[in-house]
Amino acid sequence: MPIRQVFDRALEEVRDDLLRLSSMVDHSIADSLRALVDRNGDLARQVSANDVTLNDVRYTVEERCYTLIATQQPNATDLRELVGAVSVATNLERIGDHAAGIARLTLRMIDQPLLMQLVDIPQMGEIGREMVKGAVDAFLSRDATLAEEIVRRDQEVDQLHNKVYRELVGYMAHDPSTVERATFLLWVSHNLERIGDRATNICERAIYVATGELKEFN
Repeated sequence: MPIRQVFDRALEEVRDDLLRLSSMVDHSIADSLRALVDRNGDLARQVSANDVTLNDVRYTVEERCYTLIATQQPNATDLRELVGAVSVATNLERIGDHAAGIARLTLRMIDQPLLMQLVDIPQMGEIGREMVKGAVDAFLSRDATLAEEIVRRDQEVDQLHNKVYRELVGYMAHDPSTVERATFLLWVSHNLERIGDRATNICERAIYVATGELKEFN
């Protein structure tokens, strides 16, 4: 088999792994929020346990990329994609960590009534999921325009996070007995805000692969 064909097949495996990791992360975000809203301890524990598998897939991507760089002498465009893929896998794994963090917070407050109706927090999660999917799609399709569109959505997440923050600080100021529950929800909101930041990082790599230009948005 020609060397280029071998390389292209290996590169396609890297892309498939990124899609698989992205899908796993999407499920983790959705399940962590469902566990929070439904007070589902079993689902929260499952999200936390699945984090180990996410780590394994990330390391598989890294190993494939480093092996290809070391053995195949990729051209400049392919090298950008391989280096970018390592960064994408790392950010996806970190997003999985944030989802697992939400699951662990859910377990810590599962025996207490929720402090407020959860509207903005699930909305943050939905936007975050859309951002992650769009960012990975932009990377794999080398679509810089899509990447910049996704980056702009991070403002929506930040605005919701700020709104949640103000509401929860208000609860704590009005009634000190709510401090613990409010703090847990603040951490949930912070994890979701960080998911938006991680998706933005992936978009930066998508732009780099597409254009060769390193742009920093965070």
